[in-house]
Amino acid sequence: QDYYGKELQSLEDLKTTACVTPAQPLPQAAREALERVHEEVVARYYGCGLVLPECLASCRVLDLGSGSGRDCYVLSQLVGEKGHVTGIDMTKEQVEVARKHLAYHMDKFGYRVPNVDFIWGFMEKLGDAGLADESYDVVVSNCVVNLAPDKRAVLREAYRVLKPGGELYFSDVYASGHLSEAARAHRVLWGECLAGALCWTELCSIARELGFSAPRLLSASPVTVCHPELQSVAGDCRFVSATCRLFKVPRSGRAGPGRVTYSGSVAGHEQELVFDANFTFKGGMRGREGVDVDADTATILRSSRFAQHFCIQDSTADAGAAPPGCC
Repeated sequence: QDYYGKELQSLEDLKTTACVTPAQPLPQAAREALERVHEEVVARYYGCGLVLPECLASCRVLDLGSGSGRDCYVLSQLVGEKGHVTGIDMTKEQVEVARKHLAYHMDKFGYRVPNVDFIWGFMEKLGDAGLADESYDVVVSNCVVNLAPDKRAVLREAYRVLKPGGELYFSDVYASGHLSEAARAHRVLWGECLAGALCWTELCSIARELGFSAPRLLSASPVTVCHPELQSVAGDCRFVSATCRLFKVPRSGRAGPGRVTYSGSVAGHEQELVFDANFTFKGGMRGREGVDVDADTATILRSSRFAQHFCIQDSTADAGAAPPGCC
């Protein structure tokens, strides 16, 4: 709370690249949405990736660790007036910045009724903030799970509030190995999102334990630690920021492997839909032959908000299917 509420006033105050969104292409709609966000909200924003999943029209979205509200205000435009976005953050100063510009953004977007609200609270205790079971289609978070001492509690709460077939889409920092006690106790390393970083295998284990699908990696980039003192404390450990997606797959209705054809009907992704590092689905004439997918992927596509955009034919064997995303 002190680090993000008092010490950090802009991106220039950061000592690593962990909380800096890497430059990568954005769909035009997302790019235009970002341009409409108030400059103070953008200046007080710290994130390690882009948490803008596809196919959001009319969805209910929860942003864990919403900070100054940048992602919420972009998502507000992507879900539209019939959708809703809730941001929750533990840092009161950041929540105040987000709330201060609510009227500005609703006027800018042309919305008669606000479709965004901001809550002060803790992502490990969403129930205390009044968030009900199975009330959201998508949960996003941007470089904040590492800040929570109890990551399992964060993912458990995300699973609880997601509807069946819902998605946790988030960016975070991961470590190449276990950090020393000195590193884990270092105040600035915590604030810079490094001391609390999970190993990727730990994320896979927690996801499996809670009932999520295996994490699907979308993108990853190395984190640079420039500060000499922080380099010394971190030792040989290396860090990467990664964006991945997990789905709350219904316990009933598990599917076998299949051959899927993408209709090209997701707005902004008509030519192709990059689902994860293993699967890119082509639209139009290029996608007519379909793609062989494993059982986990077929189940996700059948049970999630993507179902209406795919035709899925059952396969009798898993031959030729790519492995699931947790690799």
